[in-house]
Amino acid sequence: MAERLKVHVDPDKCQGHARCKALAPELFELDEYGNAHEAGDGTVPPGLEDKAWLAKSNCPEIAIDVTEE
Repeated sequence: MAERLKVHVDPDKCQGHARCKALAPELFELDEYGNAHEAGDGTVPPGLEDKAWLAKSNCPEIAIDVTEE
């Protein structure tokens, strides 16, 4: 069975740069202040794994975690 990925944004670290939303709009949402949070429960749909890793690597605040389940 293939492992699934989940993304999580640490709200204490996010400063609202929104790079994650720009790079992976399917995986992230913005609140009324422009800070990001994961869409839904953070589960990365099949085929979007590369976008999850790209968003993590482009976060200037290192606020995104990608975990394998």
